[in-house]
Amino acid sequence: MRNSILIILATFTASSFSHNGDFHLSENCPSSFENVNGHCEYRSLYHQYQSLENKGVGGLRTSPPKVRDGFSPQQIDLGRYLFFDPLLSGNHSLSCASCHHPNLGFSDARARSIGVNALDVGRASPTLWNVGFLTTFFWDARTHSLEDQMIGPLFAEKEMANTPENLVQEINANQIYRTLFAKAYPGTDKELITLNQIYTSIAAFEASLISLNSRYDQYAHGHHQALTLNEIQGLNIFRSFVARCAECHTPPLFTNQQVAVLGTPEPQGRPLDPGAGKIFDSLKLRGGFKVPTLRNINQTAPYMHSGAFTNLRDAVEFYTKGRGHAVPEGEELLLHWHIWEPELTDNEIDLLVDFLLTLTDESGKPQVPESVPSGLPVVSVETMQLNQSAHAIGEK
Repeated sequence: MRNSILIILATFTASSFSHNGDFHLSENCPSSFENVNGHCEYRSLYHQYQSLENKGVGGLRTSPPKVRDGFSPQQIDLGRYLFFDPLLSGNHSLSCASCHHPNLGFSDARARSIGVNALDVGRASPTLWNVGFLTTFFWDARTHSLEDQMIGPLFAEKEMANTPENLVQEINANQIYRTLFAKAYPGTDKELITLNQIYTSIAAFEASLISLNSRYDQYAHGHHQALTLNEIQGLNIFRSFVARCAECHTPPLFTNQQVAVLGTPEPQGRPLDPGAGKIFDSLKLRGGFKVPTLRNINQTAPYMHSGAFTNLRDAVEFYTKGRGHAVPEGEELLLHWHIWEPELTDNEIDLLVDFLLTLTDESGKPQVPESVPSGLPVVSVETMQLNQSAHAIGEK
């Protein structure tokens, strides 16, 4: 592959996607990280709870899993530029941020994301907050590293529709990226940028997206005035044996990272999505999806894998309407044993929603670059909304 890329580069000028902007890589680690000998290491008050091991139903002082860290500030900042650059898509129309925008909770406010040529990718875009802690990725848990996860969207025909060869070619043809990669990976200035370096840079940026300083977290660390009485009552319901929310949405990440079959409804006219059942060839997991985090949940509507619920209260109410009430006729799904009939009152549902809103923390939200090395337009929320409106009109 290396020789073929060199031949391609010989006919693809380095100025093809050059841009005159002045690009620099930060020498500072993001918030929540400490610079230790040039590497960003994660720091949190939650580390002091390592010895408690009270992971049961999610005690307030439960330690999180190990996070991906140790990247350099330059690798993280380079990943930020790549994340927002449409150069990574085959037709230069989409960036990673097109489906994971920081101003939309690192999602895209769509029931189901759209890829190149406005193609429906079939599922909602999950948030990227705290992905550095996760061990499986995608709604169907089919990959086990951030790097492996990237391969899906980058090269899927319905998503960014690029190819490994084209991606490497165009990144190497950009002199600004050549300079930035040489700074992020010292000693490689004479070598071609590799796919692994691209993946590592984006993984470094995504792993830096930490959200663990919400009002809930302040309460968990001992500042009990951080929550109102209603919010504390909602927390108690959340952790109760009746509602059992915390058994799957386990603090502090508010996910246990397991696949669960819930029987959530599909939008009208769409067949049942088999989810993890197809990936693992398992009838037991048919209709199963990974338990999503509830962090910044107020920013990531609509909810569920198919965007079935447009507001948070409806999503919460789903769990109290009775076991299997939304399973399509003719399907016999093996529903998770936590899905039953808690028979929560309207007031209890409202209190749960009050509590979930305390999980908002965007203090670590990165800056959206004004421009990217390719010179292509940086995606904005306004542009996304215009594209969504055009797509909706096209569907009618």
